[in-house]
Amino acid sequence: MQISGAEIVVRSLQEEGVEFVFGYPGGAVLEIYDAIFKQDAFKHVLVRHEQAAVHAADAYSRSSDKVGVALVTSGPGATNALTGIATAYLDSIPLVVISGQVGTPAIGLDAFQEVDMIGMSRPCVKHNFLVKDIAELASTIKKAFYIAKTGRPGPVVVDIPKDVQQTLAEFHWPDSVNIRSYTPVTRGHPGQIKKAVSLLAEAKRPFIYVGGGAVLGNAADEVRELVRSLGLPCTNTLMGLGAYPGTDPQFLGMLGMHGTYEANMAMQNCDVLIAIGARFDDRVISVPSKFTAVPKKIVHIDVDPSSIAKRVKVDIPIVGDVKLVLREMLDVLKATGAKPAAEPLAAWWRQIDAWRAPNSLRYATSNEIIKPQYVVETLFEVTGGNAIITSDVGQHQMWAAQYYKFDRPKQWLNSGGLGTMGVGLPYAMGAQLANPDAQVACITGEASIQMNIQELSTCHQYHIPVKLVNLNNRYLGMVRQWQEIFYGNRYSESYMDALPDFVKLAEAYGHVGFKVEKPSDVEPVLREAFGPKLKERLVFLDFLTDQSENVYPMVGNGKGLDEMDLPPHMRDAQAAESERDYGNLC
Repeated sequence: MQISGAEIVVRSLQEEGVEFVFGYPGGAVLEIYDAIFKQDAFKHVLVRHEQAAVHAADAYSRSSDKVGVALVTSGPGATNALTGIATAYLDSIPLVVISGQVGTPAIGLDAFQEVDMIGMSRPCVKHNFLVKDIAELASTIKKAFYIAKTGRPGPVVVDIPKDVQQTLAEFHWPDSVNIRSYTPVTRGHPGQIKKAVSLLAEAKRPFIYVGGGAVLGNAADEVRELVRSLGLPCTNTLMGLGAYPGTDPQFLGMLGMHGTYEANMAMQNCDVLIAIGARFDDRVISVPSKFTAVPKKIVHIDVDPSSIAKRVKVDIPIVGDVKLVLREMLDVLKATGAKPAAEPLAAWWRQIDAWRAPNSLRYATSNEIIKPQYVVETLFEVTGGNAIITSDVGQHQMWAAQYYKFDRPKQWLNSGGLGTMGVGLPYAMGAQLANPDAQVACITGEASIQMNIQELSTCHQYHIPVKLVNLNNRYLGMVRQWQEIFYGNRYSESYMDALPDFVKLAEAYGHVGFKVEKPSDVEPVLREAFGPKLKERLVFLDFLTDQSENVYPMVGNGKGLDEMDLPPHMRDAQAAESERDYGNLC
């Protein structure tokens, strides 16, 4: 029996086991929307902006083991989706984005709502397809899902002209995918793995550095076994949080631009570094030449060969699926009994404990004004550390990463690579739909939340009961911090004037809102928001926080990991120590 191309699209999504499609209709995809209307195998979620559709699909993927799906129309629908696609691309998130296109005879003629989606998206997708032949439609969608989720994951765009959607053909779903030019490596080289184990056994100051690849590769169990069996210190990147438990004493905290003092100092001064699913990003190691100034041997495990030695020369590259490589490494460790010598490792831990002692995340508490760090710490306590946390981008993102201790993978969703403001609310939507029984909280700021605040309407329509924790300091907080530190307190266009009444705005969308101005009210209001009475309601919590608070530690531009700007209590201690040293010299 022949069916339309639009129906082939829907049948293909059904074959892939898709549960949700996030989208927004328009002229170039009305055929597909008509086919969606006639089925009930998956649910469509009508967002209020195409960017939010891709973000929600992205979060659905991040918080599950499934590929997120978004559907947008041509022209402005496609261009609106690009920010979401680029966000997923920089964080290696598997997505399939289906875009409508003008009819094939009109392509290239500046037709109404025509843009070159293939050309525009090429720099920010893992792959893209323009389907001009209906005979290739089903197989192309099958390939799109396969490419999105294998190797280093990423978004794939399938652009479908309207006439292809209307043409009739028989539906043939391929049993398998065979792409001759695409054969990702999964197994690590046995010789390289043995070399890595030998190097680790010789280490005096070993360190485990874990990135988002360990989360995407479902390798958290193997990471934990490696770290615990050898008694090694461990750090996670912003994207890797949860790959190793944040409450474990062997975890030194996040590293990088706003990493802990102990994590950054250990990263800088280790002698053997095992990098797992990480890419030595500029926000993690800052300047490569300064990072390598302290000699160290580096083992780099990643599924993407292009990521290895991209910024930092490594000694033992291992290309492969991180879960499989770590499993093989653990087998070799067990078989050989290799491990670092106890005495040097104990001395290394004593040094780490000395770096840890000042508590670089300590902040000045207050009974008069709400400290943003206190809100996040209290949120952790109220939710028992079990909530799925999404964030937007800015100071609140860093405080969320520093003060909410993530003990499991896929519990922390944020835009790491692109740093996209506005992701928090649609991320929370996608995460809640993927995990209907979970508590989902979005930690946001008054600037970021307004970039996709229209999705409060989507949450009302589909009864998505997320909790929004707005750390409202009336500034573009991270911009203000940089202007204070690097631009002589010239706060150019960083003050958020004429803010809405967020409580009334939430209520206008049919939700519950609270305005919190006193530190003593933080915990009671959070407990009410997450309590049984409001379990099924979206709650907007507007916390008026200290405007002057900065995120510390901080590695500035051009600085090394051991050249951090430290919080006031550590700066004061350093100054006192310097005075004592000077007095002794005199």
